[in-house]
Amino acid sequence: MKLATLRVDGGTRAVRLDGDTLVDLGYADLGALFARDDWAAIAANAAGATWPAADADLAPVVPNPSKVICVGHNYTNHIKEMGRELPSYPTLFPKFADSLIGPNDPIVKPGETEALDWEVELVVVIGKQVRRASEDEAADAIAGFTVMNDVSVRDWQNRTIEWTQGKIWDSCTPVGPYVVTPDEVGGVRPALEVETVVDGKVMQHDNTGTLLFDPVHLVRYISTVIRLNPGDMIATGTPAGVGHARNPKIYLVGGETLVTRISGLGACTNQVVKAS
Repeated sequence: MKLATLRVDGGTRAVRLDGDTLVDLGYADLGALFARDDWAAIAANAAGATWPAADADLAPVVPNPSKVICVGHNYTNHIKEMGRELPSYPTLFPKFADSLIGPNDPIVKPGETEALDWEVELVVVIGKQVRRASEDEAADAIAGFTVMNDVSVRDWQNRTIEWTQGKIWDSCTPVGPYVVTPDEVGGVRPALEVETVVDGKVMQHDNTGTLLFDPVHLVRYISTVIRLNPGDMIATGTPAGVGHARNPKIYLVGGETLVTRISGLGACTNQVVKAS
């Protein structure tokens, strides 16, 4: 199944994609749907109101997750381009709901930076609460996968040795368009092509099968530290090709069309605009 959160009538609705139609699932958003133990059956069988999928105004797939955990340095080529050693454990940092925007919303370049960068990422979406998950529990907790562009403010990120302030800028992180269940993408350890395209030029390209720490490992590891709730998201890291690692460096200045896509999941397509 492909599931989304649709903006409609001044609010939002959880929907399922059926061909070229979005079907109402009876809940305000996917976070509310995933809070149900029987969410998969509800999503498969609901037959509510419908809307055309073309040009739908999609919100972040889960507008208000209790947490978004991001993973740094999880593709070998990206680790090398950033001049770092392969990690023994996942490198984690948080992101917040206020950072999230829809998959087709504009990205407003913050006026405080001249070093805005792109990062395509596979995102794990959690479908049931887990703590200290076993291998089987971690796999079972994965509702599906989606796409994130972890837009990074590099000059603020590198002000200190801790990255968070460069990663949590308000309304700068596209996520969506759909949560796609594991059965449609080859299971809970999918091997999917990921890429970023800036104004028609491919800047990043890799395969999620090369992740150092795969989705199941990350659910197990993170749930050891803190409970993962339905609707929580884990961004699994970005491959080589970010603007900051290029020589000379390339940053987003405003006016670009930025596409981050993953095979089988869809794409976030965002215009970068300058702050007024």
